[in-house]
Amino acid sequence: MSDDLLSPVDSQSNSPPWSVSELAGALKRTIESAYDHVRLRGEISKVTRHTSGHVYLTLKDDRAAIDGVIWKGNVSRLKAQPQAGLEVIVTGKLTTFPASSKYQIVIESLEAAGIGALLAQLERTKAKLHGEGLFAVERKKRLPFAPKTIGVITSPTGAVIRDILHRIRDRWPCRVIVWPVIVQGDAAPPQIIQALNGFQSGAVPRPDVLIVARGGGSVEDLWAFNDEGLARAVAACTIPVISAVGHETDTTLIDFVSDRRAPTPTGAAEMATPVLSELRGFVLDLERRRLGSFDQALRNRRERVALLGRALPRPQDLIDAAQQRLDYAAHRLGGGLLRNLNAHDTAFARTAARFSPALLERPRQLKAERVTQLSERATAALTRGVERQRVEFTRLSARLTPALTLRPLDLKREALDRLSQRFDAALNRRLDDSARRARLPELEQRLAAAFDRLLSQKSERLHRLDQLRLSLDPDRPLNLGFARVSHADGHLVTSPDGVSAGEALTLTFKGDRTLGVVASDGTSAPPSKPTPKPRPAPPKPEQGSLF
Repeated sequence: MSDDLLSPVDSQSNSPPWSVSELAGALKRTIESAYDHVRLRGEISKVTRHTSGHVYLTLKDDRAAIDGVIWKGNVSRLKAQPQAGLEVIVTGKLTTFPASSKYQIVIESLEAAGIGALLAQLERTKAKLHGEGLFAVERKKRLPFAPKTIGVITSPTGAVIRDILHRIRDRWPCRVIVWPVIVQGDAAPPQIIQALNGFQSGAVPRPDVLIVARGGGSVEDLWAFNDEGLARAVAACTIPVISAVGHETDTTLIDFVSDRRAPTPTGAAEMATPVLSELRGFVLDLERRRLGSFDQALRNRRERVALLGRALPRPQDLIDAAQQRLDYAAHRLGGGLLRNLNAHDTAFARTAARFSPALLERPRQLKAERVTQLSERATAALTRGVERQRVEFTRLSARLTPALTLRPLDLKREALDRLSQRFDAALNRRLDDSARRARLPELEQRLAAAFDRLLSQKSERLHRLDQLRLSLDPDRPLNLGFARVSHADGHLVTSPDGVSAGEALTLTFKGDRTLGVVASDGTSAPPSKPTPKPRPAPPKPEQGSLF
């Protein structure tokens, strides 16, 4: 029987039947071979970025639409990144997706061809409002921390209002007033504006914060929230406004003029309310920390008082020690006073014996002569000392010439090289066998190190002697502003005792410049035109003089 049923079918056609996969593969090869390079212009209506890195989008015009895909490897090489509402020119090839019997374009390159009409209008409105300062951060109002009443402007049906009410009830149970409006179409902006004005006018209890919410959708679905009048109403609202339109990737005009933008309606409820349980826990934690800090501070002070108390001695011990010292001092006081009186009596008697009437009546002239003799002896001793220092300085100066300090280092190295050569020659003559020749490099290094140390020591000594020469220079004080005082005969003045009033003196300054002055005793004014005594030119001090 089965053979009878199958025979008519076999007799009607000679071609075998195709499977669905074979037909889909044949269509795929036909389309890819016929449309392997296509340039297409259209407006991007929606963009989906998959976690794998591929980008899926839809290109449309006023009568048709086609799906497109950009593989992960081509996304980073595109001239422009795909965005909803962007008019682009793409290049790629057509292919099919056998799993759903759809055809699509695999985009290899994408470049912007212009912005769609709706987005162009939106950009003009956005630039206008931005120029008026409605997007400025300074004008945005601060949200209340703990609102008592929250106003919600959204559709009364749908999941948005349920999510908002559920989130507010879990976080911060408070009064919620819902103003029902439509959230799509041309009638949506006037109703939302009326709701904003109604909350501000006092027709209903004035809320502390407003939430304008809508679920996600395409650009066309959310276009009501790009209305210029609605944006101005939101900006002029005296109540803080939270914009919660669409999903996180959706952006409308009221997002820029509102005081805060929430990524989702649920996020708007979280922004508007604190968490009551967290606040209670925070307050309890603060109270616990306060009590703990108070107890810890009290324990620390008690321990500190106890430690300080153990360190203090007993009052009776302090009194006993002081009483003992007082008794000991009182016992020694009588004998000490008596010994002190006897000592002073003996010293007074010894001093009185030295002061006889004859000594007190000695003429003052003898004292003046004694002072004069001592002054002359001191002047002569100082002069001899200066002469000895001058002779010593001259001897040292002859040995220390500036040429030594400026001697080039190359000359020292040449001398070292000559000594090293002579040493090498001597070693070569004395070291005949291989064992001694093997030590030659070591001896050369030691010799070089010894000569370097000797050269360093000599240089340092030469530097110290040069500094000593400069410190002993008799003209050095003159460079600092001092002057050398001498008598008319050229002898130095070392003390005012050897100078009489009216005597002509000579001051020698820097550069051997001299100035004649007249000594005065300070009680009478010097003569107006003193006539100095003729004196020979003072000899120029030698190197090594200190004055």
